[in-house]
Amino acid sequence: MRRGAERHVGASIAGGSIGNLVEWFDFYVYSAFSLYFAHAFFPKGDQTAQLLNTAGVFAIGFVMRPVGGWLLGVYADRHGRRAALTLSVLLMGGGSAIVALTPGYDAIGVAAPVILVVARLLQGLSVGGEYGASATYLSEIAGARHRGFLASFQYVTLIGGQLLALAVLIVLQALLSDAALSAWGWRIPFAAGAALALSALWLRRRLVETQAFATAPAPRRDPFAHLRPYAGRVALVVLLGAGGSLAFYTFTTYMQKFLVATVGWTKVEASRTAFVTLAAYMAMQPLFGALSDRIGRRPQLVAFGVLGTLGTVPLLTALQHPASHLEAGGLIVAALAVLSCYTAISGLVKAELFPAHVRALGVGLPYAVSVSLFGGTAEYVALAFKSARHEPWFFWYVAAVIAGSLVAALLLPDTKRASLI
Repeated sequence: MRRGAERHVGASIAGGSIGNLVEWFDFYVYSAFSLYFAHAFFPKGDQTAQLLNTAGVFAIGFVMRPVGGWLLGVYADRHGRRAALTLSVLLMGGGSAIVALTPGYDAIGVAAPVILVVARLLQGLSVGGEYGASATYLSEIAGARHRGFLASFQYVTLIGGQLLALAVLIVLQALLSDAALSAWGWRIPFAAGAALALSALWLRRRLVETQAFATAPAPRRDPFAHLRPYAGRVALVVLLGAGGSLAFYTFTTYMQKFLVATVGWTKVEASRTAFVTLAAYMAMQPLFGALSDRIGRRPQLVAFGVLGTLGTVPLLTALQHPASHLEAGGLIVAALAVLSCYTAISGLVKAELFPAHVRALGVGLPYAVSVSLFGGTAEYVALAFKSARHEPWFFWYVAAVIAGSLVAALLLPDTKRASLI
């Protein structure tokens, strides 16, 4: 690849990735700060009940992800990846602005949780389309030789968005009292997210379109007519994404609450541990992406399935009573290393399974279905088992769903050697 072409690809990867980071920051701020704003949107009650309510709204946001995967997937295949990415970040920023400005339950009653639900539905629509459009754009803009490495930056920035949300939380915890954070401080990151979305909007409007989209045949009026020949692959993507998304949300967004509600740590201790482990997780993505360029995609997916199925229950059981903060952090990093076998290449594998004229839809819709059914409900299911005094059942549930993803990995072709890009 000539140096000019390399700079062109690098600039496109950077532009797409920065927008992706802002988008996921906006989405994950909700989870990072839910311990502080749960009381603001719902009637007074015990902490577990309020967290169940906020986790329920978090899950409701995932209901719109298949709709977003469908609508923005079709939009990306018809009007371009850049247009879909621009629309996606605009919707996300709007949702953050709504949450930042909405009065609490004490001021407007039941209208507060209703508006919160509307905002999360809007953000769910956005992020449902973001995944497919982003994975498709990064996979198409990258050259074949380093495609695994470059496409891994989708999850680098996805995790980076979550990490940035946690960093803002840690800074605000240091600057504000617990009472101030619970009273009004939690609104700051939502307002910041809305402002950052405007910057990301400017960046995405300057992206170059991919050559794969420019040369693809125009999709039919019925986009599903193109997708039907790949129905088997769609089903495998749903099954593969089920275990991957459930494991991701278990060991990232839910882990912070697990350390507080189950292990008994303070909010500050849990936030700092989550920050360190997520930083390590983010650094792993390019390594596993580059590894897939050497050994193929399928061996990594199988490794995730085998290790996740066998290791989840003993690891989460050990995390209930860690001997130290260091041991807990080590266990979480170990789980995230196994998960990296999937996340570093998950978007790329899906993109390599479908032709360009239906790629964004083929990537976004089936993934959104699996993440809505399993990833988005992870916190709610975990808290429900805990509330029923059967928390270990959740550990077995996660292992069983990962086992289903192992089946999908064994049935998938190695897309490095049979890529449709």
